[in-house]
Amino acid sequence: MQLTNVLIPTYAQMLRGLSGWLDKAQKQLPQAEAEALLSARLAPDMYPLSSQVSFACFQAQEATYRLRGEPVSGALEQMAADGQNAAEQPGSIADAQSRISETLAFLNALDINTLDAGAERQMSLELPTGMIFDMTGEQYARDWALAQFYFHLMTAYAILRSQKIELGKADYVPHMFAYLRPGTMPQN
Repeated sequence: MQLTNVLIPTYAQMLRGLSGWLDKAQKQLPQAEAEALLSARLAPDMYPLSSQVSFACFQAQEATYRLRGEPVSGALEQMAADGQNAAEQPGSIADAQSRISETLAFLNALDINTLDAGAERQMSLELPTGMIFDMTGEQYARDWALAQFYFHLMTAYAILRSQKIELGKADYVPHMFAYLRPGTMPQN
């Protein structure tokens, strides 16, 4: 499996989508209401939107470190901590957009095939609860990294929708329009 060709484009296109959702929210609401979205959550025991953005960005970067066999950077650990504390300090939409832009720049700077050697690497994933998962890099990418990334991405989408932001399927997969056969777009 060529992990670089699967993970990096997936992370990048979906983070660009997330950025677009935040743009739409800003256009649809007065500024104060748009900024208040960052504190919105789906359920009392879930993290708010600002955390979901941080965690999606964290997941996209964390996977690259783990698959290269490198320790996660201190800055990335701080991003996770910021996400865990976002209920008290949600920041602004500009902060969220900056975090997404920085993550995209990080991903774009990676060398071609930089993650591929990690597919067969044996790795252990230790959670704060004390649970430890042993797997290969390919299993980690497929079963953990992508799943965690999409969980936070979809939670962000669901929070925005629950707050009446007009988003639809085209907002979720805008990257697909690059493949649209000419002349097949429905005319409304």
